[in-house]
Amino acid sequence: MKFSLIVLISLTALIFSGCGSKEVFKPQHVADEWEYSGRSEIVIKGIAQDAALVEDRKVFAKGKVFDVIIPESKKLLGYSAGWVISSDIDGNLTLQSVSESKSIENFSLKKTVASASVEGDILAVLFADNEMALYSIAEKNLLLKEQGDAPIVVTSKIIKPFFRDDLVIFSTLDGKVVIINAKTKKKLRTIIVSSEKHFNNIIYFDLVDNKIIAATSHKILSLAQEEIRSAHDIRGVVSDDKSIFIATKQGEIISLTPELGQNAKLKFPFAHFLGVILSNDKLYALEKEGYIIEISKDLLTYTVYEVDIDGGYVHIDGKIFFVHDEYISVE
Repeated sequence: MKFSLIVLISLTALIFSGCGSKEVFKPQHVADEWEYSGRSEIVIKGIAQDAALVEDRKVFAKGKVFDVIIPESKKLLGYSAGWVISSDIDGNLTLQSVSESKSIENFSLKKTVASASVEGDILAVLFADNEMALYSIAEKNLLLKEQGDAPIVVTSKIIKPFFRDDLVIFSTLDGKVVIINAKTKKKLRTIIVSSEKHFNNIIYFDLVDNKIIAATSHKILSLAQEEIRSAHDIRGVVSDDKSIFIATKQGEIISLTPELGQNAKLKFPFAHFLGVILSNDKLYALEKEGYIIEISKDLLTYTVYEVDIDGGYVHIDGKIFFVHDEYISVE
């Protein structure tokens, strides 16, 4: 079962890239080549939510390559609170500090880990069977365990646990948001984002205008005093403190209010968006055929530029897209 889950998670990106329409995005007008791009000094070999594996199996996050090596037997899970997190298929999880101390903490968790994050002494873990757990880093003991429903198949976008004050918020693999009080060690609430059977894991989570915003590939949720949902075929989400922007599988860019009311929509026929960056008053959408689309936040104007990309892992770090050995900066 563990092996099957890992294979499904790893292959989802390939499945999506091979199942698309034969039609491709062909802009009517291309302004020029994008000036702020070129060959990168780093080569992306693998990705996690907020970090990337680069050459020599070092880790790139927060604009720098950390002198931390991920063994061949382990998968990079991400970067959190000064720790690089990795684990093998049997749940042997390692925290490696990027500080001068070079501290290393090891956990034998006995089963496959899907994501993890750290806050203070607490390690929050989401397992591949959708079980959630909290551990003390210093004591290595289990603080809390909560079982979720095992997923059938998930996408490669898995969101790590989110810390806010005394709360730990898990974005589950079966389309739910689970809120746990880390101080009292109790589950406070479970919110359903989507109930689809396949590819229903949470792919986006954030707080916008004091509202929980969470999305699967099928729906987006806004939660404050009430639960509001909106159905879209979602490829990616970005947000600021006033607006939410969705890139869809139909080539749309949709602007929503924090209450999920639609502000505006643009459609780029057959566009396959690899990622979106929000910077100042512009959106920058990277398109698979080798274009970057610069869009005003009100979605009233846009300009298409050419970029040189040949495929490979896509990692966004701050205001820069990294695609294998190329970079495309939006600033």
